[in-house]
Amino acid sequence: MRRFNLAVLAAVTLSTGLSAVPAQAYGSHGGQRPLGIQNCTATACHFDVPPGTYDVQVLLGGEAASSTSVTGETRRALLPETAAPAGERVARSFTVNVRTPEGEPTGPDGTPGLDLRLGGSAPALADIKVTPARHARQIFLVGDSTVCDQPGDPYSGWGQQLPQYLRKGLSVANHADSGESTVTYLADSRLWATVQPRIRPGDLVLIQLAHNDKTTDAATYRANLETLVAGVRDKGGEPVLVTPIVRRWFNSDGTLDNNTALLVNGLGVDHPAVIRSVAAAQDVPLIDLTAKTKALVESLGVEASKALYLYNEKRDNTHTSVHGATVYAGLVREELVARHLVPEGRVRVG
Repeated sequence: MRRFNLAVLAAVTLSTGLSAVPAQAYGSHGGQRPLGIQNCTATACHFDVPPGTYDVQVLLGGEAASSTSVTGETRRALLPETAAPAGERVARSFTVNVRTPEGEPTGPDGTPGLDLRLGGSAPALADIKVTPARHARQIFLVGDSTVCDQPGDPYSGWGQQLPQYLRKGLSVANHADSGESTVTYLADSRLWATVQPRIRPGDLVLIQLAHNDKTTDAATYRANLETLVAGVRDKGGEPVLVTPIVRRWFNSDGTLDNNTALLVNGLGVDHPAVIRSVAAAQDVPLIDLTAKTKALVESLGVEASKALYLYNEKRDNTHTSVHGATVYAGLVREELVARHLVPEGRVRVG
């Protein structure tokens, strides 16, 4: 556990709050003190920092037993609920991407700076330190509404939940956007033309686009995927193709429908099959999320699988609940480690 200044170990809890203090401008990192708990109230912190990537260290706990989670920006899960026994402190750290817009690239700008919120059954923050990340590796996400940072409940994309599974040094830059296909993602200057220049050597770029390619023919779909792969490699990044999560459409025998559920469009284009083919031909790592989510949904069955999606809330069999997005993000985490794309020591196991 890292040592923290004992002078600031007065825990912030929901029952004992701090008065809000204006955030200090960060300025250059040289000679500047890390931004800390003076920027927090009982339930939230705001740091007046410019767009960039930041390391965050938190010290959790108070006089009573506590259990604290941290979310940030547009409902991004940054730290899973973490327990601390009464009178003890637990240190955790993570790296967060700050940008404008802070959520979906074609959505509202959101608030400037870094906003963090404390959640959990009994949140308690003893200390916090925010510094510019010097050696962070980015995981860029290129995708649609099943991946993106959804702005409001009950929706959540799996990319919104992925950061909580990653330790300090790995940051998720989620540039997925609702309603996008391979065609529109490449055409919109707020999307691919914005993402590609930000890729640095060693960064991962996870690409999951299929749900909205309903009228894209096979040749165009394949060419678009190849364009994205080449664009990542041109910047020294590592592309990772991700087959889409399944839609929750069952046959009478309890298996998923071969067309709607498994992303075969009206032209007969089998999107997951094309993605697998491009990955093999281009020697690109593949995360077969279609196969993974199909197995999970079918194992749960018609009733239990409803909780993964927004069936109960919206009769929606495509978009995931916070629970479902968290489960699916866990599948992505497992594949990142299994395919040696991320070291095992860089992920959280729960």
